[in-house]
Amino acid sequence: MQVESTLFTYPKYRAEMKRPAPFLPMSRKEMDRLGWDSCDIIIVTGDAYVDHPSFGMAVIGRMLESQGFRVGIISQPDWSNKNDFMKLGKPNLYFGVTAGNMDSMINRYTAERRMRHDDAYTAGNIGGKRPDRAVTVYTQRCKEAYKQVPVVIGGIEASLRRIAHYDYWSDKIRRSVILDAKADILVYGNAERPLVELSHRLADGEPISELHNIRGTTVIRKEPLSGWKGMDSRKIDQLHKIDPIPHPYGADDVGCKNLSGPSDVKIFDNDAPKAISVQPARPKPWEKTYVLLPSFEKVSGDKYLYAHASRILHQEQNPGCARALFQKHAERAIWVNPPAWPLNTDEMDGVFGLAYARVPHPSYGKEVIPAYDMIKTSINIMRGCFGGCSFCSITEHEGRIIQSRSQESIVNEIKDIQDKVPGFTGVISDLGGPTANMYHLGCKSEKAEKTCRRISCIFPDICGHMDTDHQPTIDLYRAARDVPGIKKILIASGVRYDLASEDPRYVKELATHHVGGYLKIAPEHTEEGPLNKMMKPGMGTYDKFKELFDKYSKEAGKKQYLIPYFISAHPGTTNEDMVNLALWLKGEKFKLDQVQNFYPSPMANATTIYHTELNSLKNVKHTSEQVTVPKKGRQRKLHKALLRYHDEAGWPMIREALIEMGKEKLIGSGANCLVPAESRQEREARRNKGKGGNKSSKSNGGQKALTRFSEDQFSDRKPKGGKSGSAGKQGSGKGGNGQAKNSAGSKRPPKKNAWGTTPKHQR
Repeated sequence: MQVESTLFTYPKYRAEMKRPAPFLPMSRKEMDRLGWDSCDIIIVTGDAYVDHPSFGMAVIGRMLESQGFRVGIISQPDWSNKNDFMKLGKPNLYFGVTAGNMDSMINRYTAERRMRHDDAYTAGNIGGKRPDRAVTVYTQRCKEAYKQVPVVIGGIEASLRRIAHYDYWSDKIRRSVILDAKADILVYGNAERPLVELSHRLADGEPISELHNIRGTTVIRKEPLSGWKGMDSRKIDQLHKIDPIPHPYGADDVGCKNLSGPSDVKIFDNDAPKAISVQPARPKPWEKTYVLLPSFEKVSGDKYLYAHASRILHQEQNPGCARALFQKHAERAIWVNPPAWPLNTDEMDGVFGLAYARVPHPSYGKEVIPAYDMIKTSINIMRGCFGGCSFCSITEHEGRIIQSRSQESIVNEIKDIQDKVPGFTGVISDLGGPTANMYHLGCKSEKAEKTCRRISCIFPDICGHMDTDHQPTIDLYRAARDVPGIKKILIASGVRYDLASEDPRYVKELATHHVGGYLKIAPEHTEEGPLNKMMKPGMGTYDKFKELFDKYSKEAGKKQYLIPYFISAHPGTTNEDMVNLALWLKGEKFKLDQVQNFYPSPMANATTIYHTELNSLKNVKHTSEQVTVPKKGRQRKLHKALLRYHDEAGWPMIREALIEMGKEKLIGSGANCLVPAESRQEREARRNKGKGGNKSSKSNGGQKALTRFSEDQFSDRKPKGGKSGSAGKQGSGKGGNGQAKNSAGSKRPPKKNAWGTTPKHQR
């Protein structure tokens, strides 16, 4: 990918800034020690400040510092007033606002909308140190503190809310966050490149109101940029019509196709020489072109248009051929520039080679920050993911083009950890990223990579252009093991096992040297229905990888095990699917302790399916496939309980559902049964509860299980002021049962019970 200027070619804004600060200042005293009278840029973050390359505020802060800017940090300010936002004074250029490494709503609430009371990104693991919708709240306080200072928003929360989007917590479509926050500009994705350009242009005197053409940014406008031509999104994606991949140069007037076969062209001509006419290169069809998306008002009221807009957004994620997006919100509109160019290896090395202290800011003293403890000896070797899993938003944030560091840079970071991390034991906890084994993988065809609009490079099958050679990763592992003082290199990032199976050498290297007894992988489900909606491979691929892993573990003389991760209540999952998954788990003797119900995060493809109940992975029209979506609280609890089939707390719920499904044969003590029959203690406890009693004793295990079931593990509490997660308002039918009429207007199917199943007498 061609870039006009690299990150490190700009002249320094302040030439006198030759040495990096020990820590980016968080107080006036620290600024005084550095000899600063003011900051050029102040970053406001919802996370505790940890000066480590796994924390966004540190990466952006150190990156801007390397450009000669004075950068201060305001971490987890009191948002009840503007005072904390003024403690470093007025920034010369702008405030940079981020919710932190997580979306503030996901950080604060569980998948069942229950409030969390801990926060891994806060000193002391204390919840509530950041507001809900932190980007919006922080921006408003910055504007109150210094009205004329521009505010630039970014990070995962802003990035995934850059257009009109479904919000799970309010169960409605929300506007682009740049409008709600009233920010001046939104930077999406890993933002080094757009932020460096933006900062230098502001420093050169350009007003923020004119910086509307920077890749990787979203701005508010009343009309499209001058000189750009528009096209309606419905001309791109309708009635199963998808644009073919265009020629990267706009025509077939390049190449040598005329030199093969018969031709009238004279290669050697003794006639007088003729003037050669050089034609300018034809413009690429996506350059200076924007796509007009359905407006906020339209996608709010029409689920088909919402699904359609989501498809367009995901098709326009390749920096090589992406078009700008234009979406109206009442009298204003948002303009989403094409994604920023990915960083090359030298730039990645530069970013990760900055002067990180690699520890939390000294102001936290000895307080534990769990997220730091988890990653303090791990190393990020790459960015991006071309997997395209529908429930994940990594691709929409980091892109699907893999950006890898050099082996030398990673080895240097290992040495840096040895020098700077207190109590380092010689064990590197991870060499990874979004996945463990996409390091230096990518498209083998430069032309295809620039023009491809596929959401996934490996679903439903691995693309023929995709490089699956894991040799660079194997070489990296070996080089890391050879660093003096290193005892063990573990791999904790999830292994993409369908890719790994294509290169058994990698599986052998992994199993022989880099597994500490257990290796986590994520098949996510066993059944074809939900797997197709997840865009994940079938279980045959899992079996192939397991066979290789077991073989090489045995050859190495080690007893090692795979720990599979599964998602319950994912769109497209039926109760039958979950029962089959539970039976598979029992057959494999897996007893899962931590399980996760599907969490509809902003902008993910699966979130679109959850909201619309349409298969937006295919072209959307009024005869599109209606997708089963577990939305009701009790059905979601059932799916989660089935993943934990071994937990007696969920047995009453599972039994009731199995009886309703006509699967009584799965209840009992036989080898093929899923849960045992109800015990006498459980029956007595149920009868007592039915009579209004609440008798219990320390010896009554059945009663204790029922209490946990009804009050704790499967409770469906909601946050204060929030809406219930029940499906009464979420279903498309008036009865709220989550079933929509089909396109022919047929009658609503028989009413379903709390489990989402049809009672036997109605079948």
